[in-house]
Amino acid sequence: MTIVDGGLTSLAFCWTIERRDGAGLGLTSHDRPLLIGGTSYRPSPGMSPAAVRMRAGLEPLGGEIEGALSDAALSERDLEAGRWDGARVALFAVDWEEPDGEQVALAGGRLGPVSIKDGGFAAELVGAADALSAPVCPATSPECRAELGDAACRVDLAGRREYFIVSAAADDRLTFDRVVGERFRFGEACVIDGANGGWRSRVIAVDGNAVVLRDVPTFAVDAGCRVRLTEGCDKRFATCRDRFANGVNFRGEPHLPGNDLLTRYPGA
Repeated sequence: MTIVDGGLTSLAFCWTIERRDGAGLGLTSHDRPLLIGGTSYRPSPGMSPAAVRMRAGLEPLGGEIEGALSDAALSERDLEAGRWDGARVALFAVDWEEPDGEQVALAGGRLGPVSIKDGGFAAELVGAADALSAPVCPATSPECRAELGDAACRVDLAGRREYFIVSAAADDRLTFDRVVGERFRFGEACVIDGANGGWRSRVIAVDGNAVVLRDVPTFAVDAGCRVRLTEGCDKRFATCRDRFANGVNFRGEPHLPGNDLLTRYPGA
């Protein structure tokens, strides 16, 4: 006999939510904690089965998920900082009398942008069908389409990260305790400490011991906070070949004529 053949009086719904940085939590509609596969699922009455609405068909959106901000680990501050954006979500049902028994998968996907409203949160649940909306093949471009250090680029980022201490911060500009090398332009800044811990943004300019970020931090960055800078790349073939010795993995077409061919040369 399976879980769906029995009575519904011992049925409990469980949510597993895992952030992109690896942190996560387990929530359940049951009134007591459940230990399932070594993971503790805490009661969260604000997350009810009726709050998850799935759509039929193969449209990109898998549904929506809503809940009250009733769990300490799912705080409004973290949601505002975008720490849960893109988190992996799985919803399943278990028999709370035998929580390590059979599980029935109900929904899954990733959280889209999270919005705060009426003391709770709402987010789109992006399902596997979202992959159908992606291009079948990449468009050609003179710049590299890979990101420095990813599986397509293959550059080893070991030794290409440094930690700095913030001495001053204003809007999208962070000033550090020492000079920042030009190699960090177009790289990534990750705030380690404070209210913005885990927040990331692209570095668009380097000015001595300061950097200008693409985004403004969600919360004020206090002096003394640590920031990790990762080396960047301007995605040009010459940079890939000469600076990283990685021309063989360049994911672009720098020599392919484009629709601007006639404007590249004087008198063309």
